[in-house]
Amino acid sequence: MKEKINSCNCEEIHEDIVKRAQTSMPEEEMLYDLAELFKVFGDTTRVKILYALFSDEMCVCDIASLLGMTHSAISHQLRVLKQARLVKFRKEGKVVYYSLDDCHISKIFDCGLCHIQETYKR
Repeated sequence: MKEKINSCNCEEIHEDIVKRAQTSMPEEEMLYDLAELFKVFGDTTRVKILYALFSDEMCVCDIASLLGMTHSAISHQLRVLKQARLVKFRKEGKVVYYSLDDCHISKIFDCGLCHIQETYKR
Protein backbone atom coordinates (compact mmCIF):
# COMPACT_ATOMS: atom_id res chain seq x y z
CA MET A 1 0.00 0.00 0.00
CA LYS A 2 1.43 3.35 -1.04
CA GLU A 3 1.80 6.06 1.55
CA LYS A 4 -0.28 9.12 0.76
CA ILE A 5 1.68 12.35 0.44
CA ASN A 6 0.08 15.31 2.17
CA SER A 7 0.07 18.47 0.11
CA CYS A 8 -1.15 22.00 0.49
CA ASN A 9 -4.59 22.86 -0.89
CA CYS A 10 -4.04 26.59 -0.98
CA GLU A 11 -2.42 28.92 -3.51
CA GLU A 12 -0.87 31.31 -0.98
CA ILE A 13 2.89 31.85 -1.27
CA HIS A 14 4.65 32.64 2.00
CA GLU A 15 7.05 35.27 0.66
CA ASP A 16 9.11 35.58 3.85
CA ILE A 17 9.78 31.84 3.98
CA VAL A 18 10.65 31.70 0.28
CA LYS A 19 12.97 34.71 0.60
CA ARG A 20 14.78 33.14 3.61
CA ALA A 21 15.26 29.91 1.67
CA GLN A 22 16.59 31.82 -1.37
CA THR A 23 19.05 33.73 0.81
CA SER A 24 20.49 30.59 2.38
CA MET A 25 20.55 28.51 -0.82
CA PRO A 26 24.10 27.79 -2.10
CA GLU A 27 25.03 28.61 -5.70
CA GLU A 28 23.76 26.25 -8.40
CA GLU A 29 27.27 24.90 -9.13
CA MET A 30 27.79 23.98 -5.47
CA LEU A 31 24.45 22.15 -5.36
CA TYR A 32 25.40 20.28 -8.52
CA ASP A 33 28.74 19.24 -6.95
CA LEU A 34 26.93 18.15 -3.78
CA ALA A 35 24.56 15.99 -5.81
CA GLU A 36 27.54 14.46 -7.63
CA LEU A 37 29.20 13.69 -4.28
CA PHE A 38 26.11 11.87 -3.05
CA LYS A 39 25.96 9.88 -6.31
CA VAL A 40 29.37 8.44 -5.43
CA PHE A 41 27.87 7.11 -2.19
CA GLY A 42 25.17 5.42 -4.29
CA ASP A 43 27.29 2.32 -4.92
CA THR A 44 27.58 -0.41 -2.26
CA THR A 45 31.10 -1.39 -3.29
CA ARG A 46 32.36 2.17 -2.91
CA VAL A 47 30.64 2.42 0.48
CA LYS A 48 32.33 -0.82 1.57
CA ILE A 49 35.73 0.47 0.42
CA LEU A 50 35.28 3.71 2.33
CA TYR A 51 34.13 1.83 5.40
CA ALA A 52 37.20 -0.44 5.19
CA LEU A 53 39.48 2.60 5.01
CA PHE A 54 38.07 3.91 8.31
CA SER A 55 40.22 1.35 10.12
CA ASP A 56 43.50 1.88 8.27
CA GLU A 57 45.06 2.62 4.92
CA MET A 58 45.03 -0.32 2.52
CA CYS A 59 46.44 -1.33 -0.82
CA VAL A 60 44.30 -2.65 -3.66
CA CYS A 61 45.26 -6.25 -2.78
CA ASP A 62 44.05 -5.77 0.81
CA ILE A 63 40.72 -4.30 -0.28
CA ALA A 64 40.20 -6.93 -3.00
CA SER A 65 40.84 -9.70 -0.48
CA LEU A 66 38.51 -8.15 2.12
CA LEU A 67 35.64 -7.68 -0.34
CA GLY A 68 36.25 -10.84 -2.39
CA MET A 69 36.61 -8.88 -5.62
CA THR A 70 39.17 -8.56 -8.41
CA HIS A 71 41.97 -6.03 -8.35
CA SER A 72 40.62 -4.36 -11.48
CA ALA A 73 37.13 -3.96 -9.98
CA ILE A 74 38.60 -2.37 -6.84
CA SER A 75 40.94 -0.16 -8.88
CA HIS A 76 38.00 1.10 -10.91
CA GLN A 77 36.04 2.04 -7.78
CA LEU A 78 39.10 3.65 -6.17
CA ARG A 79 39.51 5.79 -9.30
CA VAL A 80 35.94 7.06 -8.86
CA LEU A 81 36.53 7.73 -5.16
CA LYS A 82 39.79 9.54 -5.93
CA GLN A 83 38.12 11.74 -8.55
CA ALA A 84 35.48 12.65 -5.95
CA ARG A 85 38.32 13.52 -3.54
CA LEU A 86 37.11 10.94 -1.03
CA VAL A 87 40.33 8.92 -1.00
CA LYS A 88 43.99 9.78 -1.44
CA PHE A 89 47.00 7.57 -1.98
CA ARG A 90 50.67 7.33 -1.16
CA LYS A 91 53.34 5.16 -2.72
CA GLU A 92 55.80 3.07 -0.75
CA GLY A 93 58.10 1.38 -3.22
CA LYS A 94 55.84 -0.55 -5.60
CA VAL A 95 52.88 -0.55 -3.21
CA VAL A 96 50.17 2.11 -3.38
CA TYR A 97 48.26 2.68 -0.13
CA TYR A 98 44.82 4.29 -0.11
CA SER A 99 43.27 6.20 2.77
CA LEU A 100 40.38 8.56 3.39
CA ASP A 101 41.06 12.04 2.04
CA ASP A 102 40.02 13.86 5.22
CA CYS A 103 37.88 13.66 8.36
CA HIS A 104 34.75 14.95 6.56
CA ILE A 105 34.17 11.55 4.99
CA SER A 106 33.76 9.85 8.36
CA LYS A 107 31.40 12.64 9.45
CA ILE A 108 29.24 12.10 6.35
CA PHE A 109 29.18 8.36 7.12
CA ASP A 110 28.39 8.88 10.79
CA CYS A 111 25.51 11.18 9.95
CA GLY A 112 24.11 8.83 7.31
CA LEU A 113 24.49 5.77 9.52
CA CYS A 114 22.75 7.52 12.44
CA HIS A 115 19.87 8.37 10.11
CA ILE A 116 19.60 4.76 8.88
CA GLN A 117 19.78 3.38 12.42
CA GLU A 118 16.95 5.71 13.47
CA THR A 119 14.71 4.31 10.75
CA TYR A 120 15.34 0.77 12.01
CA LYS A 121 14.23 1.80 15.51
CA ARG A 122 10.85 3.11 14.31
